[in-house]
Amino acid sequence: MSINATQLYNKPIMPSFALILAAAGKSTRFKDPHQTKPFVRLDDRAVWLHSIEKFLNRDDVKQLILVIDPAFREAFFDQFGPNVTFMGLQVVDGGEERWQSVYNALNKVNSDIDFVAIHDAARPCLAPAWLDQVFAAAIDTHAAVLATPVTGTLKRGQAIDGKICVDGTVDRQNLWVAQTPQVFQRTLLIDAYQRYIQSQTESGAPKLVPTDDAQVVEAYGHSVTIVASSEMNIKITSREDIKLAHAILKILPRPSFDAPLHPFADDHLWR
Repeated sequence: MSINATQLYNKPIMPSFALILAAAGKSTRFKDPHQTKPFVRLDDRAVWLHSIEKFLNRDDVKQLILVIDPAFREAFFDQFGPNVTFMGLQVVDGGEERWQSVYNALNKVNSDIDFVAIHDAARPCLAPAWLDQVFAAAIDTHAAVLATPVTGTLKRGQAIDGKICVDGTVDRQNLWVAQTPQVFQRTLLIDAYQRYIQSQTESGAPKLVPTDDAQVVEAYGHSVTIVASSEMNIKITSREDIKLAHAILKILPRPSFDAPLHPFADDHLWR
């Protein structure tokens, strides 16, 4: 079937996305003085490589940014320098708080990018279908996050005489556990962060330390769409999670690549 000029010029333009992969956390709960969660070994490669590979072959992802702890920069490039080159990856130093790390990376996003996706480097079990759905929701509403509904019974705890006691049961209706990626229109996210930073410098303003990017956007009145995900999209916080992620990866579809992530296929753990 031939394509005429009218069909060609009316072809919709694909929105462009930048990925910010957050790997600058201190991993205090992981309790390993030699390495942080994104850089531990999971199967045949470091966790962060499992996380970023879900975005590599997407035609709509035009920019890749990894945020790392500046204290690990030299060791990171010693091990993963070839990966950085082959993937066209930009590496940015993180800050003391997560929001500072994301803002540092956000300042490096190209001005022609339409949307920004922020994903935890320690969340390696992302399925392509969930990624498709949250990208589509962001295009439609300008702000979207993956999340799972709370299914367990929630108890509020209170410290009494050195013990934690139940101080009430929390209604779980309409409660969701936020995941990543979280995806936003670039200009919306930049504006929300700039307004947040300005508010924190104002005298008498309540201090807010956001734990995710959606919270920054929510604070300034923009609704964020929830896209139902799966509990398999786990974030690694302990060594037990490595075993669980190993099992999950066995049942998720593996992405295929046009080129290796590393010219020597040497993606082993660095310490």
